[in-house]
Amino acid sequence: MRVFNFAAGPAMLPLAVLEQAKAELCDWQGSGMSVMEVSHRSKAFVAVAAEAEADLRALLAIPSNYKVLFLQGGATLQFSAIPMNLAPPGASVDYVHTGAWSKKALTDAGRYANVHVVADGAASGYFAVPPEAGWQRDPTAAYLHYTPNETISGVEFGFVPDSGQVPLVADLSSTILSRPIEVARYGLIYAGAQKNIGPSGLTVVIVREDLVGRARPGTPPVLDYQAMAAEGSMLNTPPTFGWYLAGLVFKWLKAEGGLAAAAARNRAKMQALYGYIDGSGFYSNPVAVDSRSWMNVPFRLPRPELEKPFAAEAARAGLTNLDGHRSVGGMRASIYNAMPLEGVEALIGFMRDFAKRHG
Repeated sequence: MRVFNFAAGPAMLPLAVLEQAKAELCDWQGSGMSVMEVSHRSKAFVAVAAEAEADLRALLAIPSNYKVLFLQGGATLQFSAIPMNLAPPGASVDYVHTGAWSKKALTDAGRYANVHVVADGAASGYFAVPPEAGWQRDPTAAYLHYTPNETISGVEFGFVPDSGQVPLVADLSSTILSRPIEVARYGLIYAGAQKNIGPSGLTVVIVREDLVGRARPGTPPVLDYQAMAAEGSMLNTPPTFGWYLAGLVFKWLKAEGGLAAAAARNRAKMQALYGYIDGSGFYSNPVAVDSRSWMNVPFRLPRPELEKPFAAEAARAGLTNLDGHRSVGGMRASIYNAMPLEGVEALIGFMRDFAKRHG
């Protein structure tokens, strides 16, 4: 029986995609082989890769002067790859610190560049985005990095920062493809696949061409954007199955109406869940209203001892992976693209019943 999987990642995938992959698993395109067994250098797989890139470009309206890379190592490897590619030795880089993932990114960057924290959400307990008016930018910075959505705490930017002439870098792992964005406002976008793109093991990097070819001496070729772009992301054997599945997800999104339609569905899910939490008198959300995530909705029960029974009963009802991150506790519902409104409605129904029994 399929459940409604509210995990933050690896996350729920569209059932239509899984069914297609299942049907093709042992005999892909009449080859008598699984796509996992096909050479990444073969014409057939090169076509899969090219089509996936074309579909992603169409979905995000990526300008022609941007490279699209399909890489390995997760978004975490990009925490190091970005300064190695964009910041020459001794350079200053700007980071906005809004939670756990931005902290990891700036910590790794500190090994390669002089990190300047332009704003820190500590005053709010990292439950609100620091107002942009108070940011202390370095106009000579090699780039400005921010994390539009903090998956753990459910804090999301309601705006795209103005970085002036400084390239803007964004970790879009947990929000990419959830709504339209203006790619041209960014110098570089990166995203782990395991939330809205596909399975874990694949990372997408979208980088403006003028930022390619700047890697510092000693950068390993697999981390050098120019080297990877020159080889079509196939300098080494890529994660072919993840790339194939990502391509199926992109086609599913296009068939479902593209990113404008995805935004409407995601907005409806988010509004329904926050609306119930706020009006319940039982559950609460700790995030400032103007900083609430569309994708990751943390919530708390009135008494901590109710958390384990809540998660256990929810799982028995087919609503899984609702435990909050171990670093913050509480509960969390991640409602990425593949989560249907039906799943959110089922969660609200369970929450209502649980509150009646324990309130």
